[in-house]
Amino acid sequence: MPPPTPKTGVIERMETSMLANETNNQESLDQTVPNWGENAPRGGMTVMNRILKEKATVPLFFAQTLIQSLRDVGYNHTTSALCEHVDNAIQAGASEVRIFFRQLGKRGNYHTDVAVYDNGDGMPPNVLKVAMAFGGSMNYGSRGGIARFGMGMKTAALSMAPGFDIYSWQEPGAIYRMSLDVEEIGRERANLVQLPDPELLSDFSDEIADLFRKSMSWPDAQEQELPVGKEDNIIDRLGPSGTIVYMPECDRLTYAQARTLVEHAVKEMSRVYRVAISKGLRLYINNRRVDAFDPTYSMPNARHTRFLEGATTTSRLIIAKPVPISVNEFATDLGKVPIQIKIFRLPIEEWYHLPRKTQKNDLRIFDGLNVSILRNGREVFAGPMPKLTTRHSVTNWYRIQIEFPGELDEAFGVAANKQGVRLKGYLEKAIKDAIGEDITTINDEIKRFQAKQRIERQPAKASPSEAKANEADPFQTKALENLSAEEQAQLDANLRGLALTLKRENETEDEAFERVKNSKYIITFKHDEYWPFYDVRHNFGRVILTINTAHPFYQRLYEPLTKMDVAEQANGDSESESPAPEESTGPAVALDLLLLSLARTQSRLTQANEEAKNILENLRREWSETYRVQLTV
Repeated sequence: MPPPTPKTGVIERMETSMLANETNNQESLDQTVPNWGENAPRGGMTVMNRILKEKATVPLFFAQTLIQSLRDVGYNHTTSALCEHVDNAIQAGASEVRIFFRQLGKRGNYHTDVAVYDNGDGMPPNVLKVAMAFGGSMNYGSRGGIARFGMGMKTAALSMAPGFDIYSWQEPGAIYRMSLDVEEIGRERANLVQLPDPELLSDFSDEIADLFRKSMSWPDAQEQELPVGKEDNIIDRLGPSGTIVYMPECDRLTYAQARTLVEHAVKEMSRVYRVAISKGLRLYINNRRVDAFDPTYSMPNARHTRFLEGATTTSRLIIAKPVPISVNEFATDLGKVPIQIKIFRLPIEEWYHLPRKTQKNDLRIFDGLNVSILRNGREVFAGPMPKLTTRHSVTNWYRIQIEFPGELDEAFGVAANKQGVRLKGYLEKAIKDAIGEDITTINDEIKRFQAKQRIERQPAKASPSEAKANEADPFQTKALENLSAEEQAQLDANLRGLALTLKRENETEDEAFERVKNSKYIITFKHDEYWPFYDVRHNFGRVILTINTAHPFYQRLYEPLTKMDVAEQANGDSESESPAPEESTGPAVALDLLLLSLARTQSRLTQANEEAKNILENLRREWSETYRVQLTV
């Protein structure tokens, strides 16, 4: 049996470990010792040690670390970063902008190069050098255009790739190039990192030329409009001035596939730059031209119009209001600048009945782009804003567009990278005060239409509740009435007149007549703030129940039960488990039958009895008001 292992080695190791920990703790408390990570730039470490040990001059910015940190500025996605380059192109007066996603390699081992070309004014070498500096801008602080801070081009490019090149020219054959490489700057050991002078080129390298001569991997080659033909001179074709931003071997893209990158860029940029596109900007993504997409549906040449042959193609402008806004919430002496608020109502009467695919995929009505905010013609936000509208589905059928100038950047909370808005409280209040009543009106109007459609989805056919009441009527102990011979003879003519007043959407006069003729029970809807929650008429042997969609009864009870019935039928595991509409026995049908039975009883009791009619009318009105108060207080 071997002797026991001595513990001295273990104890010695423990003591050594404790001593090392104590030393590390002392070092961590020593704030003059940098604790940099393994991947930190070596040049930056050298500069830091020199400053700490030799008390050298401290630069305002540590270039070696700053440039790496700027890679993580944070764009929502690759498309939003590329928008920075498109902004600069528009600012430079470009009429054509092309974005390229060139994907090379095999599946699972792709690498993607991204480039942006524009035929704008280009930059002379001294301006190009300024543009490559962080904070360097020829438009810094200017609020009249799109660009403003002198940071977007660099941070956007670095958010995608560890290095990039810029080519710019103002005359053919005189192309200036500058490069920025994170790794190279990280190795730089100088306290002050200076930019080199631009390099003068007479032509483009094959790597760049291929972007313009060869088709991209997606979309299909026949869909691509190449900017340079095989026999064309690339210098001549790209024009007397322009700029190319080239980001090779990108390592931080939102999507791995070129197709997904292209589709997302098209979806976003077609909306963000719709104003510029409508004014003539030719925007291409992988050589396919981008059409404007207008979430307000007010532009007559926007993408959505191609899906509406034979129907109304644009929304209707309901309101256009200039609203003066203070530049600063507290410094009112800075004056006020007007914003423009527009409300557009979609043609719901026609589009409501379009196929679901057309509504959802082609027109994108339900994408939630209810509010669009534009800064100097460039969209900076599109999405829901329930504080300004509501959370109800009615918001799918109208749009709010707010346009503001750059002077109100702070009020709208626009960041340097133009990603979204964060409205200040005083601005939000001013907008709500300006359009609050208008929004309420349009919400109610669309609710009335939707309520009407629920009962009128199947023209010329009785609803499940009406069918159930008709089926049960022969079993009632007391008949509603017995028509005289003269009334029976005139019944068809009378019913035709009645059917005209009860005709549903998409229902012909003959269809309405057949429906009314074959049903003793009819449910219809009305929207009136001052009306009781239901009304009863008894005409020509028909019990007509009218439900008021403006009463809280409809909003709190009737509509939720209807939606629940529809959802339960839609969620059945099989067709056999989902009853046909005529056989539906859900809570909504039970509620309809409750009201129809009340209507029938009231109709029978008031026949030739004026006193009973007055009593029941007073009961209806007082009951309705009591119920309204109980539901809303």
